[in-house]
Amino acid sequence: MSKVILGYSMEEWILKYPLLEEIIMLKEQFWINSKYTTFEIAENDLTIGEDDVKEAQHRLNRFAPFIMRHFPETESTNGIIESPLVKIPTMKKKLNQLYDIDIQGSLLLKKDSHLAIAGSIKARGGIYEVLKHTEDLALANNLITIHDNYSLLADDKYRKFFNQYTVQVGSTGNLGLSIGIMSSKIGFKVIVHMSSNAQKWKKELLRSKGVEVVEYESDYSKAVQEGRRLSDENPKSHFVDDENSKDLFLGYAVAAKRLEKQLSEMKIKVDSQHPLFVYLPCGVGGGPGGVAYGLKLLYKDNVHCFFAEPTHSPCMLLGMYTEKHDNVCVQDFGIDNKTIADGLAVGRASGFVGKTFEKLLSGIFSIDDNRLYEFLSNLADTESIYLEPSACAGFLGPILINMEEGKKYIQKHNLSDKMNNSTHIVWATGGNLVPKNIMESYYENGLSKV
Repeated sequence: MSKVILGYSMEEWILKYPLLEEIIMLKEQFWINSKYTTFEIAENDLTIGEDDVKEAQHRLNRFAPFIMRHFPETESTNGIIESPLVKIPTMKKKLNQLYDIDIQGSLLLKKDSHLAIAGSIKARGGIYEVLKHTEDLALANNLITIHDNYSLLADDKYRKFFNQYTVQVGSTGNLGLSIGIMSSKIGFKVIVHMSSNAQKWKKELLRSKGVEVVEYESDYSKAVQEGRRLSDENPKSHFVDDENSKDLFLGYAVAAKRLEKQLSEMKIKVDSQHPLFVYLPCGVGGGPGGVAYGLKLLYKDNVHCFFAEPTHSPCMLLGMYTEKHDNVCVQDFGIDNKTIADGLAVGRASGFVGKTFEKLLSGIFSIDDNRLYEFLSNLADTESIYLEPSACAGFLGPILINMEEGKKYIQKHNLSDKMNNSTHIVWATGGNLVPKNIMESYYENGLSKV
């Protein structure tokens, strides 16, 4: 008897959504969003605006002295946690050779893999939400005013105050690291609920920071569900909800304005004649969603954002393609959600992000684990940059844009004569904290796949 999902048999699902058949077979996909429209039209449905992003930016600036005091590695950036943007011409040449294509324009890497403190994109949203919660408590209890120098919050007397409160989060790894490292530094008790596919070294690193790690045999969704339930039972506990948090989302969105400054410094234009393509690895959707949202607010129709997911965990692709969002998960369709890309090993996408991006997202592509390893080794060989596997997912984007479906997208949006002026940014989401021996095994794995 055929499995029934939301009242429909598998046959009925595939009849209505033909792409499902190949998704279930774990074949790589390049889905172009048919609902994608102009920013002017999509803007009418947006619930978060530029003022919200600016407020988040101001809050991070207020905390800069505090961050600098606790994390000396941020002194060179005056307490601002930001990553380099670098051109990777040798990697571009390698991809052109391997795939017999011609990537027009510039290929750049946004090295969120090397963000201070947490070594991943989660240093944006995760740390921002912890800081906002800290500020909310401090203001409500008259510990500070927004005009004070926030570095004073690092004093022991304030740590004792924050120690009566708990911060909890469900994570596959990187979000847990960012929440755990920052929360414990402030003085909060911290509990990170980690799914079975979380890397052992990430759990050990958290425990070394005094964080309580609760392990689950099941996947990310269960870790989030249990973490949320246990946090709700404690009136002094704050749960960082990766599936629905507006604060996380805004922390990521701040990246756009900072990227604009970096592009300007590199004399790279983004306008109607100079399109920008951004390829973002996607787990539950909060990180790539927040970054892409900030970019769309800033560049509107001149930026084209694509999410990248493992073939074994295509939750956002499933949710957006079927328009069922978080009402379906990959396991419903017999997909195992097991991938080397631990940060992307999510079975059920954020409904908040999926619905927000119904008209804003250009498309989603899925990538096989073997190809992640290949990109990892190729990047190390060509540019001496080392990423974790999940952070390499975006590299398939500029390749696909130069193939059949990508060319259709280019033609549809009248970009064919502008591609020589285009900029492609692969967003590298993590890798700097990976232990050397594990990174070496990733690299060797990649060599065996080539």
